[in-house]
Amino acid sequence: MVYQYLVGGILASLLGLVWLFRRIQNQTRFSSKNIHQEKSSISSDNDLPHDSKISESADIIIVGAGVAGSALAYTLGKDGRRVRVIERDLTEPDRIVGELLQPGGYLKLMELGLEDCVEKIDAQQIYGYALFKDGKSTKLAYPLQHVESDVAGRSFHNGRFIQRMREKASTLPNVKLEQGTVTSLITEKGTVKGVQYKTKNGEELVAKAPLTIVDIPSCFVALILENCKLPYANHGHVILADPSPILLYPISSTEVRCLVDIPGQKVPSISNGEMSHLLKSAVAPQHGLADEGSVLLSLMPSELYDAFISAIEKGNIRTMPNRSMPAAPYPTPGALLLGDAFNMRHPLTGGGMTVALSDIVVLRDLLRPLHNLNDASSLCKYLESFYTLRKPTASTINTLAGALYKVFSGSSDPASREMRQACFDYLSLGGVFSNGPIALLSGLNPRPLKLILHFFAVAIYGIGRLLLPFPSFKRLLLGARLISGASSIIFPILKAEGVRQVFFPVTIPAYHRAPPPVNI
Repeated sequence: MVYQYLVGGILASLLGLVWLFRRIQNQTRFSSKNIHQEKSSISSDNDLPHDSKISESADIIIVGAGVAGSALAYTLGKDGRRVRVIERDLTEPDRIVGELLQPGGYLKLMELGLEDCVEKIDAQQIYGYALFKDGKSTKLAYPLQHVESDVAGRSFHNGRFIQRMREKASTLPNVKLEQGTVTSLITEKGTVKGVQYKTKNGEELVAKAPLTIVDIPSCFVALILENCKLPYANHGHVILADPSPILLYPISSTEVRCLVDIPGQKVPSISNGEMSHLLKSAVAPQHGLADEGSVLLSLMPSELYDAFISAIEKGNIRTMPNRSMPAAPYPTPGALLLGDAFNMRHPLTGGGMTVALSDIVVLRDLLRPLHNLNDASSLCKYLESFYTLRKPTASTINTLAGALYKVFSGSSDPASREMRQACFDYLSLGGVFSNGPIALLSGLNPRPLKLILHFFAVAIYGIGRLLLPFPSFKRLLLGARLISGASSIIFPILKAEGVRQVFFPVTIPAYHRAPPPVNI
């Protein structure tokens, strides 16, 4: 009997070791995927073409000179780092995203010393939002009472803003911006050592650095309305239309950006006129064809409607993928993801640049104590704290964007319609009922617990509307469905973001990770 137990114990131990080895091996393979499938391939030094030249070394390589890449280059360069930025195209971008910077993002811009980058680009100050539903409107002001007088939101042409940041980064002698297309990351034994890239002249080059940071921008239907005025000056405008919301905001003194969300996987073709027909017939019916489905005609003045139709007829319609991607960190020695390559949220609330600039502040503060970045393994372990420290702010903005989009989108479900109406009425109450949610949206007070409290306060307010003045079984049932629907919106988003990281970051070991020795 003892012999049988002994043999069984040995076999169980061997099987356990095999299982443990396989698990570690699989995790290693999984983490080595890292820097997303958007990069073409990962090669080792031995695989590099023989004619590739080694360019001058740097402390940090940044792939992409978008908002995050340019701001980070300037920030790290100002701290004395040798920074090399490789951007596919250094001409002024023409993009339909990254045009609205919330006040919280502007505060981060000030903290980084980049606030002058919104000057001389005809940027418009934004002081809040206007919300439209069924012919009614409410104005929601940013709670700016306790910040400097210049602090407000800013809206602008994204390309002009990026060019200003690129120019400012280039003024530092230790920052080099170069036009080139990164074709692969260079790895040695699982550690990223740099990048291989092709210059605009077609020359194959290799750049090496202890740390490589990747900032890949993501690429609603968008139009520019010209020479028209919004009902509320210096405010973003959200129209609670069916089947999904419409967003308008000024991007210069003469132009208004209009973003129309088109739900579904298949986007109507622009080239064959399907998109123009949809925008005219479903979003803004002609005067003679106006019906209950009319959105702009019933909510906006005629000059805005005319500008909308004019923009459609000019054919300058653009689209962009509308994706949400929670940040899922896969730390890789020698590399770090940043910007849209790492984390995206629905563009309805305009929180992308605020999150990116907040991330840069966190990363800057983590890197400042380090004099040497060459120990890739120790640096990777240390930078795990970045993913934890950024979570409360980033996840609050991400969750709010996803939840508001689902609440604001039209639905045939009575409970969803009640939640939508409750949200509009709740925000219309003003005071703490609007200041709290707008402080969350603007990035001025991004606290996840307050987000949950306000979200369910809206649901409870909706139930109160249903039960007054006289409750009935049918209304009680609808109220229960409203709470259930609210839970089904918010909890899956929070689960994807990571409940422990969002609400209890201090329980994550990386949160308490002390800075490594200066000789790391």
